[in-house]
Amino acid sequence: MFAHREGGVRRLVGITGTAVALWLLAQPLAAEDIVNTGYFGDVAIKGFDPVAYFTQNAAVEGSPTYSYHWLGATWQFASAENRDLFKKEPAKYAPQYGGYCADGVSLGTVTTNIDPKAWRIIDGKLYISYDPGAAEGFAKTPAKIANSQKHWSEVQQTLVSEKLHTDWQKNTSN
Repeated sequence: MFAHREGGVRRLVGITGTAVALWLLAQPLAAEDIVNTGYFGDVAIKGFDPVAYFTQNAAVEGSPTYSYHWLGATWQFASAENRDLFKKEPAKYAPQYGGYCADGVSLGTVTTNIDPKAWRIIDGKLYISYDPGAAEGFAKTPAKIANSQKHWSEVQQTLVSEKLHTDWQKNTSN
């Protein structure tokens, strides 16, 4: 009788896990709200200040002292002034494609490892790449912007799928 009950519990857990996964998939997970925080932690752009790219035309390291939580990530800033500017208009300062490598997105791939010093502002939008050569190539090839916009929805779906899978594994291992 105990073995029968244990099998039923396992089946119930499996059904519940599947139901939760389906429910999560049905929710608007806001793929446009996915932020690259690297492989560990929750800090966007490896701690660099997104506002400084615009106001100082430079890649400037932020500080945990001046941080702000937005879209599930911690954004760090070099000053309280930059943090407050970001708070007012985060979409204006946040990098395109959630801070994933813009060049990678233009190829339809996910490149998590970025170099915050490999960046360009094009038409008032911040693009970050995995290295300076990729940033330069992205800026010099207008088709890359069009390609990244075309591929972004499929890249988002890959990211959402990976996140759901990772979250599901974490929840089922507890």
